[in-house]
Amino acid sequence: MPALPGAPPEREEYAMPQAETNIEERAAGPAVTPPQVNRLGFGDLRACFRQGLADFRSAPLFGLFFGGVFTAGGILIIQSLYIWEKGWLIYPILVGFPLLGPFAAVGLYEVSRRLQQGQPLDWSGILTVIKAQKSREIPWMAFVMLFIFWIWMYQIRIWLAILLGQTSLSSWGRFVEVLLTTPEGLIFIAVSHLVGACFAVLMFSVTVVSLPLLLDRDADFITAMITSVKTVLANPLVMLCWGGFIGLLLMLSFIPLFLGLLVVLPVLGHASWHIYQRAVS
Repeated sequence: MPALPGAPPEREEYAMPQAETNIEERAAGPAVTPPQVNRLGFGDLRACFRQGLADFRSAPLFGLFFGGVFTAGGILIIQSLYIWEKGWLIYPILVGFPLLGPFAAVGLYEVSRRLQQGQPLDWSGILTVIKAQKSREIPWMAFVMLFIFWIWMYQIRIWLAILLGQTSLSSWGRFVEVLLTTPEGLIFIAVSHLVGACFAVLMFSVTVVSLPLLLDRDADFITAMITSVKTVLANPLVMLCWGGFIGLLLMLSFIPLFLGLLVVLPVLGHASWHIYQRAVS
């Protein structure tokens, strides 16, 4: 039909060529769907802890080996601080050292995965899997965890300078005496534990399922951390109770010169794998 006088000219519709459309779709790539998280109850925690005990009994040598590596690291650090006369650093390291526990449990996750799938347990196969992680995303998670631990130690030095900067802390005994018998020491205990609790919740939230997820799936560490935080937010009371239980057992295992870690760390590592299995679809 002819256009009316004074009417604007009709615009022709432009269709993007199919080839260009396909190029843009390929450039955008497939959409990455984060894993879905499930609701957990306290019954799940009890069941996972029992499964962790069962895995440790099924493969005690692997548990004792990985627990022994972590135990030896703790003993070496404490002895080094005594030699270097840095006794005042012992307590903050004892508190912050468990923050690195999830990374030390990577080998335990692989043991639990093989037990769950009925695969054979052999040292060469498990160590090969651990070695292969250096070319995947777990080293990035290790960097995140070490960075959080470094921040924890740095803020301890800041509070020491602010609250106890004028006090002599020449030995471990003197440090304990100052903490327990002076107002500044009591304030330091309160502030450092409050800040330490915040760091512990942060570390727990980003690692509780991210490390077993990265071992089990081909995902990036950002997605793994988001999934871990989503798990905690979806189950705040259950997961925080689990984190508190982990912290309590780890601190108790320090009492006999870290030797309790030989059993506590593998059991918790195995149990954490099963919690991941229940928490992430």
